[in-house]
Amino acid sequence: MKCGRLLLALGSLALLSGCDGGEPPAAPIVRPVLSVVAELADQRKRGFAGVVQPRYQTDRAFQVLGRIITRNVDVGDFVKTGQTIATNDPLAYQLAVRSAQSELVTANSQLEKTSAQRLRTLTLVKQGVSSQAVLDGAQQAVDAASASVQQAEARLAKAKEQLGYTTLTADLDGVVTGVYAEVGQIASPGMRIMTLARTDVREAVVDVPDDIARTLEPGAPFDVSLQADPSVRSSGKVREIAPDADVATRLRRIRITLDRPQEAFRLGATVSASPETQRSGSSIELPQTAVFQRDGANRVWLVDGNGATVRSVVVEIADRDGRTVRLSAGVSPGERVVTAGANSLSEGQAVRTGKEP
Repeated sequence: MKCGRLLLALGSLALLSGCDGGEPPAAPIVRPVLSVVAELADQRKRGFAGVVQPRYQTDRAFQVLGRIITRNVDVGDFVKTGQTIATNDPLAYQLAVRSAQSELVTANSQLEKTSAQRLRTLTLVKQGVSSQAVLDGAQQAVDAASASVQQAEARLAKAKEQLGYTTLTADLDGVVTGVYAEVGQIASPGMRIMTLARTDVREAVVDVPDDIARTLEPGAPFDVSLQADPSVRSSGKVREIAPDADVATRLRRIRITLDRPQEAFRLGATVSASPETQRSGSSIELPQTAVFQRDGANRVWLVDGNGATVRSVVVEIADRDGRTVRLSAGVSPGERVVTAGANSLSEGQAVRTGKEP
């Protein structure tokens, strides 16, 4: 009997011991992440392709209808102000001038006759031979003839002006950048014949990502170099920034006025333009995906080497281009930064790091 009670007690203790132990605590979740070791950005600057274009250019067109009989310049030719660059057939306008001249001669002759008649009538009135009414009629004839002379002079001036419009001249010192009509073609008034451009003020026209365009403002300095010979360089400043980005490419066009460019920066030359603010050798370049926002600040996750856990730090962004960001503060060279999955991490979370491919 005593042995039975002893076995029952031992069984109960074993059962209670099993209940008190419970399940072992769950291991913390280790999240795999991609990461990179922060390094100083190199001194090479990001360049954007562009083309040299004139700051000032003008389209030249005839102001009268006519057939083009001469075109004296081609694309690339240099012209001077007042130089004849094309002409229309002037025959019809020459005939109009001659007709107007003939009308003026006739009108002047009529004025002389009516003036002489008035003088004779005035003499007769003074002698009492003619009446005041006759003199008034003679004066009216003189006034009408004088008006006819003025009208004939105006028609002649207009005809000469029209004849002058058959000669197309350059209105600036520059170069021909476009020709749009040929000899023998009928040119209507206002139809573009050619484009002239000044060569003293040149610009680099560049398309940049919308992210970078938002960080620029008129006057921002750029470094511009020829793509054919990068050693040929010129400085420049942003003159104009397109207000909207292209719907398809998300690029915005900027115009950079070149500062005393060399002759090698010819119109149409392809160039590479880089914001001078990119020259900071102390900046850290990271993928755009490494940065996240929290509490109104830009942050990144740093991986602490000892416990393989993450902590967030506030960073300052110097510039970005849609794929990468350059940090001016917040991260030091040698620190490991999470580059993917930043929004799904929490402070102190354990991670398993892997390098970016």
